Parts: sequence; C-alpha cells; structure tokens
Amino acid sequence: MARQELASFLRDRREALRPADVGLPDGSRRRTPGLRREEVAGLANISAEYYARLEQARGPRPSAPVLDGVAGALRLTQAERAHVFRLAGVARPAPSGPPRQVRPYVASMLERLPDTAAVVTAATYDVIAWNPLAQALLGGLRDRPNLARRRFLRREEVLTTGHEDFAEIAVARLRAAADRYPGDAGLAALLAELRAGSEEFTGIWDLHPVRAPGHRVKTIVHPEEGPLRVHCDVLIVPEDDQQVVFITADPGSPSARALRRLAAGRRPADPGTATAEVSLRLSSADRQTSGDEMGTKGLPRARMARCEP
Repeated sequence: MARQELASFLRDRREALRPADVGLPDGSRRRTPGLRREEVAGLANISAEYYARLEQARGPRPSAPVLDGVAGALRLTQAERAHVFRLAGVARPAPSGPPRQVRPYVASMLERLPDTAAVVTAATYDVIAWNPLAQALLGGLRDRPNLARRRFLRREEVLTTGHEDFAEIAVARLRAAADRYPGDAGLAALLAELRAGSEEFTGIWDLHPVRAPGHRVKTIVHPEEGPLRVHCDVLIVPEDDQQVVFITADPGSPSARALRRLAAGRRPADPGTATAEVSLRLSSADRQTSGDEMGTKGLPRARMARCEP
C-alpha cells in the first residue's frame, strides 16, 4: 500500500472540490480551499476520524467498499478511481454489468460528423447510439439490434464482406465481457442463446480467440445506392468498455458521393439539395455497435443494408 501517495492524492482531490460540486451549501467562510474532511467523510459514509487517518497516511489498509465510498464522495473519474485502488493495493470489485449509456462527449462527437456514419456498441454488442447517416446507410438501427445475435443467429440479415473475421472478433470481445461482468444477467442470457443456437459460435468460443477491431475495408449493399466500398475504423471508449465505429468512403469516389446523398436525404437520381434533419438516437438500455462487417458484393439487394463490427 502506497500510503503517502494515497494520502496526497486524496488531499489534492478534496481541496479541488467546491461544496456546490457535491450538492452542499457554501456555508460560512472557509479558511482552506475545497471540502472539509468531515464533509467528505459524511458523503462517503465513514467516520471523520477514519478519513483523516487516510489523508495522514495512518491506519490500516482501507477496504474496497470504503474506497468506493471515498471515490464517490470525491467525484473521481473511472481512471482516478482505478488509481486510488492501485495505490491502496486493493482489487476493484467486478462491475455489475457493462455501461449502458453513452457519455455526452461521445454523443456530441456523433452529431459533429454529418458526412461519417457512426455507431456505438456496448461490450455485449448491443447498439446503443448512432447518427442519422448511419441509420440511412445501415437501416434497422431504431430496433437497437445486437450485432452478435444477428451474425450468428440471423445470417439472412447480414449482407457484408468479412463476416468470417467478424465472427472471431465478436467472440473474443464477448469472452472478455464475460470475464469482466460475471454477474450480468443480460450477457449471460445472450451467451446461452448463442451457444444453443449456433454451432459456429460454440466452436469459435472453444478456441479462445484473441482478436481486436481495427481498420477494415467493407462493401455495403444499399437498397437504393447499390454496393458501396467503405472504410470501418473503431475508436475504443475504455472507461465505458464501448466502441465507436466510423464508416467513411475514399474522397471523391462514387461511394463518397453516395454517402453525401444519404446524408442529405436525397435519392441517387434526385438533384435536390434538401438536407437531412440532424438528430442523434440514443437508447437508455444496453446497446452497442462496432464496425467490422459491412455488405457483400454480388448479393441480391435486400430491404435494408446491414453492418456488423
């Protein structure tokens, strides 16, 4: 346990907070900056004396519940919370499940990319957010699909190249999620459904694949625009175990022109200049999209194009 470092870190974070930051009244004039020790202790549901010993590098190693309470009281970020546990030499308790909401800065980023289709998936491969171009390009996102379920159990919906690669990527990510969230009932039900319904999934699972998403070139078959050659790039949001998939086309290519038409809400033969409404769709449930599978060349046109991470 790094007592001195932990004490210094807690003291610095306490002094950086204002009462208003934690919903407390300013009260009387304060002689020192930040919150008082007793205020932090009250928010953390521990005694003021115990918290004082932490800041003075005295006393026994704090337990995980105590550190959780202190981290919450000090409004620590996920990275800062992990740092506190490391300094105390205490293992962090397993989270109950993967985060199911998109952070505001991620949602804002999707809105700022009108010419890029972008989707967000949770660790379970549920789609949790997307921008208007992604809906126009891929379709079906308002149903908030699970991409692993669609890949292994609903293959008729998958019109993508590279779906063999995606199968290993998806299983690797789901295996990691199962290790991180052993108590998540939704994830356990999804895995049981995939094992029961897909021999391919079970076979890949037993191989313990280790794969990571990266840059891929895919072909999407759009019902109006036809085959589109696109790039899929994945941005990982580590603090929430989520992935953002950006779908773009080579500048000046026919596929890029098609994406611009879809973004503007125009059909291929329509010379109009109407612009599409910019609106972000977010789910409050656990959903996520990553981009590995995109549309298959030579397949007959379907009602909707489909994309997988």
